[in-house]
This record gives sequence, structure tokens and C-alpha cells, in this order.
Amino acid sequence: MPKAKVHSGAAKRFKKTGAGIKHKHMHKSHILTKMTTKRKRQLRGTSVLHPDNVVLVDRLLRSK
Repeated sequence: MPKAKVHSGAAKRFKKTGAGIKHKHMHKSHILTKMTTKRKRQLRGTSVLHPDNVVLVDRLLRSK
């Protein structure tokens, strides 16, 4: 029986922690010149995934 593989794209974007699933904010990779400084500052760092999406990401990460 083959092993179930983790979704490689999800593995790069999400990390399982005690508090939930941690992720970076979107819209912070390129073409940042038109974005305000306040918006860029608010998108810094990581946050915990919304509970509605935890089931979907858990399935991609194959965490049991």
C-alpha cells in the first residue's frame, strides 16, 4: 500500500502549531509600490488560520 503524500504546496504555506494552523498573509509578495505603508505593515508576520478552513488544510497536510 503506498503512503499518503502531503500536499507539497500546502506544506510550504501552513505550519501546524498548538494554537492551530499558522500562515502568512497574502498580497505581500510583489508590486508593493502602490500599496500603502499601513497596509504593508498590517500584513507583516503570521496569524492563526480561521476555524472554517482548518478542516480543509488538515486534509492537505494529512495530519491525523
